[in-house]
Amino acid sequence: MPRIVFMGTPQFAVKSLEACLSLGDVVAVVTQPDKPRGRGQEVSFSPVKQLAVDKGLTVLQPVKLRGTSFASELAALKPDVAVVTAYGKILPKDVLEAPAHGCVNVHASLLPRFRGAAPIQWAIAEGDEKTGVCLMQMDEGMDTGGVIDRAELPIGPKDTSASLHDALSVLGGEVLKRALPRYLAGELKPVPQPTEGVVMAPMIRKEDGALDFSKPAVVLERRLRAFTPWPGAFTTLDGALFKVHAATVGAGHGAPGTVLSAGAQGLEVACGAGSLVMTSVQLEGKRVMTAQEFLAGKKLAVGSTPFR
Repeated sequence: MPRIVFMGTPQFAVKSLEACLSLGDVVAVVTQPDKPRGRGQEVSFSPVKQLAVDKGLTVLQPVKLRGTSFASELAALKPDVAVVTAYGKILPKDVLEAPAHGCVNVHASLLPRFRGAAPIQWAIAEGDEKTGVCLMQMDEGMDTGGVIDRAELPIGPKDTSASLHDALSVLGGEVLKRALPRYLAGELKPVPQPTEGVVMAPMIRKEDGALDFSKPAVVLERRLRAFTPWPGAFTTLDGALFKVHAATVGAGHGAPGTVLSAGAQGLEVACGAGSLVMTSVQLEGKRVMTAQEFLAGKKLAVGSTPFR
């Protein structure tokens, strides 16, 4: 039974840890230090730490990896492999080389497309028809190592980053179960990534959710789904934050930002191409409501340009 060190932090990594528990002896779980969360700023465990504690596993939470004794501590555990899923830190060379078979990473994209921190969101935002999971042998680069195995997943027209997150988390566990034993047995060899087709997936910023009505409606609708739940899609209405929780693409046209219709079917706003029909909205300080409910209390004239 292989000795496995698991490294991960958020909910996305839980299915990978569960897979490792079924595949071998998890001798330690490495996760980010506990942080205050929520309005009360109470210190709580990460989802991965919570599962590790529930299973009685050894938990390590180093503040730093580089320039510390962590690689020696890892090597002392005599792991056959370290499995890394959304850990949240770059692994230095001495850590990568500590396990007998190195470190492997579960990455939520079809590499080399969407290397980096936010592959799920950018796959939706860029209009990809499919994404997937790669099990990759890690090196010192940013998601540049050879691919051991991969599995594809279609992106549906209603998928959000939240729904795709959950599906890819499950898929990551499945890929680990089928590929890790064969990798450790020498039956699967990492295949170098092609040099063409490299696309980066940078960390999402709050401003990425801002609606720019000069862009095509199809782009805005994709970005809305990509950046749900965070940072969401938003603009301002009369100086107040105005969030859009659901919308469809319409065929209307006009100057970008112009209200084309406002009624039972939604709030339709002209874009650079086509129109965005908002169906679920939220004005700052108010609850989420249907566009029809919102318009019952806030009249927006057809032909007006109230969004900034």
